[in-house]
Formats: sequence, C-alpha cells, structure tokens
Amino acid sequence: MDDKIKYELEFPIHASPSLLFQYISTPSGMSEWYADNVNSRGELFTFIWDGSEEQAKLLVKKSGDRVKFRWLEDEEEGSTCYFEIRIQVDEITKDVSLMVTDFADEDEVEESKMLWENMIGSLKQVLGSA
Repeated sequence: MDDKIKYELEFPIHASPSLLFQYISTPSGMSEWYADNVNSRGELFTFIWDGSEEQAKLLVKKSGDRVKFRWLEDEEEGSTCYFEIRIQVDEITKDVSLMVTDFADEDEVEESKMLWENMIGSLKQVLGSA
C-alpha cells in the first residue's frame, strides 16, 4: 500500500529533445546533473551521492520521449511508486519542457520538489540553457 503522494513538475528547458534524452536516459548523462556517479547493468541503475548509493530499475525507456524508474527499495516493499522524466514538446510553439513525476511522503513533498528544482537547474547549466 502506497501512502506517498504523487506530484508532477514542469520545467521549460531550451534544448533539443534528442540531446535532452541523452541526459535523462544514460548513466553518463545522468551523472552530469542527477547524481555524483551513475552506473548501469542492463536495466539496473546505481545512483551514487556523497558515498551513499541507491539502486533503481529502469521500467520504461522510450527513445526521445521518457524514462521511468522504480527504486529497488520501493519494489521490495511492494510499492508502485516510481519517478518519471518525460520530454514534452509543444506542437505549436515547439517549446520543450521536462515533465517530472515523482512520489514523496506527505511531509516531504515540498522538500522533494525543491530537490528536483535544484537538479533540473544543474541540468540546465550543463546544457547551457540556464
């Protein structure tokens, strides 16, 4: 049973969807902004921050569109929580946005949103679109 709250964030970003996809779907791309280091073995990704590591299973990887992960800890607990990073392109304006879907405990939602804002800020700096 999940008692975490689902939330979605939208980040306008000035980058081509194909370049953006490299940064959200590959270990080398994600280690530029998401974690200190990222390794993968098949669909198992290991994210390392300040010496601590977390593992997540890649659930969906749709080229040029989205990636979706579930933390192994959540999977072992039978949780259906995940985090997804999706590239959205406005059909008319061609504006590109990153859509983030994630889950957090009720008392950690605001903190979790701020963490994403900081990480996407780092991604924008790496892309030169800050």
